[in-house]
Amino acid sequence: MLRAGIVGLPNVGKSTLFNAVTRSHKAPAENYPFCTIEPNLGVVSVPDARLAALARVAKVSTVIHAAIEFVDIAGLVKGASQGEGLGNKFLSHIREVDALVQVVRCFEDPDVVHVTGSVDPIRDIEIISTELVLADLEALRRRREKISKELKGGDKHAVAESHVLDKIEPHLNAGKPAATLPLAKEEWELAKNCFLLTARPTIFAANVKENELATADMHPQVAKVRDYTRTHHACDTVVICAQLESDLADLSPEEAQQYLAELGVQESGVAALIRSTYQLLGLRTFFTFNEKEVRAWTLHGGDTAARAAGTIHTDFERGFIKAERVSWQDLVAAGSIGRARETGHYSHEGRDYVVRDGDVLLFKFNV
Repeated sequence: MLRAGIVGLPNVGKSTLFNAVTRSHKAPAENYPFCTIEPNLGVVSVPDARLAALARVAKVSTVIHAAIEFVDIAGLVKGASQGEGLGNKFLSHIREVDALVQVVRCFEDPDVVHVTGSVDPIRDIEIISTELVLADLEALRRRREKISKELKGGDKHAVAESHVLDKIEPHLNAGKPAATLPLAKEEWELAKNCFLLTARPTIFAANVKENELATADMHPQVAKVRDYTRTHHACDTVVICAQLESDLADLSPEEAQQYLAELGVQESGVAALIRSTYQLLGLRTFFTFNEKEVRAWTLHGGDTAARAAGTIHTDFERGFIKAERVSWQDLVAAGSIGRARETGHYSHEGRDYVVRDGDVLLFKFNV
């Protein structure tokens, strides 16, 4: 299961957001820096309204959502790349995740201490970016030392890798995250042994106060964050109120939705964040159903029908014959598999068919 790490400066709402995302109170969320030291882990269901629609067609009451794992990582401070705060321990925890959710504080509250003494989300983003870039430059240096002998010997792979590092280093030296450097897939493959922190896909979570949520699009700090992250990180920004979302986790889904409606908010920011993170990880969803349940399954964008079959059971991939396919929209519109067949929306696909997000699949196999 792929992991998304929640990062940011101390006291910006990381642990509170983690508790909201995981609908738990696993992570301590105290008003002092480094109340989180060891990472907290939680498996999170991905909100997906398509499941309910498919359940009505299948006439079942049980739905099983796709899932990803979130990790609450201790707060980073200026100088972390040189060992300040939790330093290398913090950076090593980031290396263990596949994507980053960077929480940025956009709210004023004299009762919640800010580690730098004032609220400035762009400065906070730049602090974290600088520390991650410095850590990546150190990783490049160590990698160059490691391949130096092979490079002197003319090893082709080492030469190719060195050329890629020559492209990455000036980009990092300019203060830019590696993810914004346009490299070919083969070049990224050569750079993977550096385990670059700034190469990880990232989404930003602008944390506002409860009474600012309904009008967040007009919030000046949120606007700054969106513009800055789009320009300098090529990343999206989701608006959340971590404290509100953490409180909503104690309510039933119906009660939570009613409370949001009273605030003038259509959807939970956490739901949007989870879906965005799922997409950020390059994940896609296909569905299966039987007389008991409708289930969402996770695969990577570009995966084939045979690979999708293997996510259910290795025997399905090994003995793959074909996949019967219909898109979820066509199935819901038709109202049944039989009607989908009659209207020409049902197809038979081979093992190399590239599965689309929202496909409903039935696998035929023989082992």
